[in-house]
Amino acid sequence: MHDDNAPMIPLAFQRFDEATMRERSAALLDHLATRRSVRAFSDEPVPLDVVERCILTAAQAPSGANKQPWTFVLVTDPDVRRQIRVAAEKEETAFYGGRAPQRWLDDLQPFGTDERKPFLEHAPALIAIFAQQRGADGDKHYYVSESVGIATGFLIAALHHAGLATLTHTPSPMRFLGEILGRPDTERAYLLLPVGYPAPGCEVPDIERKAAHEVLVRVPADRD
Repeated sequence: MHDDNAPMIPLAFQRFDEATMRERSAALLDHLATRRSVRAFSDEPVPLDVVERCILTAAQAPSGANKQPWTFVLVTDPDVRRQIRVAAEKEETAFYGGRAPQRWLDDLQPFGTDERKPFLEHAPALIAIFAQQRGADGDKHYYVSESVGIATGFLIAALHHAGLATLTHTPSPMRFLGEILGRPDTERAYLLLPVGYPAPGCEVPDIERKAAHEVLVRVPADRD
């Protein structure tokens, strides 16, 4: 039974034949399989209208009760990027210098990471993603981490699709981001995303993704 207090509109949906579905899904898999986290960025400027459009793409993500509990702060000012790098490296120095357990450091060793984060300054754009714990009017938000995580996935995919490189960076704690960027206490820093072009000669760790049988479980298991 339809609730008159929940207004509805017709769904705009395009259905494809199965051959087209297979072609499109395979093309997207192949494209996203080339996405890698980049830690060496060129300082070459990027088209900011493209980045902003990718952010608007992220904002199309589903969210709990449609509260859309996200804020994307696009930072291009060199001085602010420098401030963010200095603050992040302070936290990372504490992390690598004793806060992180040895097992964690051992797992990070193949990636060659340390407390130095030059990409925060070299990348021409940073997107600071904030999770809104509640609205500006005190309105309660639901499934905040899940909703912002989905939107972040949309954003990373959109930026890669547009031809830009990214890195998911999560220094902990990240309270400094809210302080530097003047965000209200209703928001929590969720993730920092450097955006740009890879530096000439950029290299990435030689890693492999898990095989399909390690990530995909079929029920019933005997489906062809």
